[in-house]
Parts: sequence; structure tokens; C-alpha cells
Amino acid sequence: MLAILADNNLPLNNDTVSPGFLGFGVFLALAFATYLLIRSMNKQIKRIQAPSEAQLKQEEWERAEAVRADAAARGEAPPDAG
Repeated sequence: MLAILADNNLPLNNDTVSPGFLGFGVFLALAFATYLLIRSMNKQIKRIQAPSEAQLKQEEWERAEAVRADAAARGEAPPDAG
């Protein structure tokens, strides 16, 4: 089989060399795999629950209030009273 292919001395040009069905199949497989990866990535990104800016400010305020309450309970001056 290999000898038959090796004996076929066709000149290489644009008419005799092409990617063919195998190249097209590989391209389609890569395109489909890319589609599946992008779809999976979008699904994972939607599951992320990042806190909003308002939630972050609220948590910061609550921490500051807790520090002030602890300082007041111990009879110390609040940290921001300077």
C-alpha cells in the first residue's frame, strides 16, 4: 500500500494538495469543542455570586460599627475619634 502511494509522483500544486475531508472534519471538531467550552464557561460565570458594591459598603460599615461598639463596651475612645 505504501509503495503504491510512494510511486505516484504527482507534482505538488494547488490542484493536487488540499486539506480534504480529514482537514474539514478536524476543523468542525475543533469548532464544536470551542462552542461547548464557551457554553460551559458562560454557565459557570452565571453561577458566580459576587457581592455588589452596596453589599461591600454595608459590610464595611457593619464592621466599623462592631469595632466602635467593642471600644465603647471596654470604655475606650472609638478608633476614629483620634
